[in-house]
Amino acid sequence: MLDPRAAERLREKIRDAGLPIEVLAGVDGLERAATLPRAQIVMAAIVGAAGLLPTLAAVRAGKRVLLANKEPLVMAGRLFLEEARRSGAELLPIDSEHNAIFQCMPCGFRAGEHRPEVRRIFLTCSGGPFRSTPPESLAAVTPEQACAHPNWVMGRKISVDSATLMNKGLELIEACRLFGVAPDQIEIVIHPQSVIHSLVEYADGSVLAQLGNPDMRIPIAHALAWPERIESGAKSLNLVDLARLDFEAPDRKRFPCLRLAHEAAVASGTAPAVLNAANETAVQAFLDRRLGFTDIPRVIEHVLAHAAHHADDALETVLADDAQARRVAEAFIAAAGPRIWRGAV
Repeated sequence: MLDPRAAERLREKIRDAGLPIEVLAGVDGLERAATLPRAQIVMAAIVGAAGLLPTLAAVRAGKRVLLANKEPLVMAGRLFLEEARRSGAELLPIDSEHNAIFQCMPCGFRAGEHRPEVRRIFLTCSGGPFRSTPPESLAAVTPEQACAHPNWVMGRKISVDSATLMNKGLELIEACRLFGVAPDQIEIVIHPQSVIHSLVEYADGSVLAQLGNPDMRIPIAHALAWPERIESGAKSLNLVDLARLDFEAPDRKRFPCLRLAHEAAVASGTAPAVLNAANETAVQAFLDRRLGFTDIPRVIEHVLAHAAHHADDALETVLADDAQARRVAEAFIAAAGPRIWRGAV
């Protein structure tokens, strides 16, 4: 449980009932649960930076780690891959896009491995709820509108990230680290049907794609059973009913978070951790109605320009830069006050 006080109340009730159940709490409890000897597979699905330490603990314990949250690799990808090599842990992505890329990779591929025969990776996205909204209307977007994704049912934070396309920017950084490619080898493509989940292009010109209905049971089942296949319960894809597949380039003026994420990926070090911290802070302020939708990227750009970046060779450095970025973001939001709602800052 997240709240230690609530966990203690539950422990008392369990003791009174005479049940042999142990209740864990807080980050320490998550780390312990992620490293239990009898747990062979750990699914990391905690939203945001809060998932970093428990996921790292599972990697250090040599588990098969199913990565649903992208932030641990975005924030500390170099450390994660080094720990996985040291412990023998398996990192298997279950984000639909990264799982699709993994399925299209050469046989025997392992996380972080550079394969020279891979020319490009295509990350697909639906374009979110504002793909065709006039840009001048975006400043008035409400949290309720931003959380209404056209194809996927998700939590509020990741729904906002999908609306700004920061989710795709974070996925770009994660893909660089998972698949050993440079940022310029990744192309983001809007695909409204959300049927092709991503593609890999090889040096000989071949392009492999993974298709399926937008159903998270598919990548989860794949990673649980890998390298075998099991029934997921997902509905079969009907190509005749689908009839067409559309693709378009994202409008980077409409979605400036894509540019910011690419810049952080190129800068490397703790720049992606700073980007993520600024985004988490700005999105929460938007959900709390303290910030306008189009001001989310303004906050992120300010933090990237004013918060320090360092080499990401120590966990303590990553956590320190993450904390500093959140302070810079909160100070900027507080100083701007109501003016920031209309982009006056």
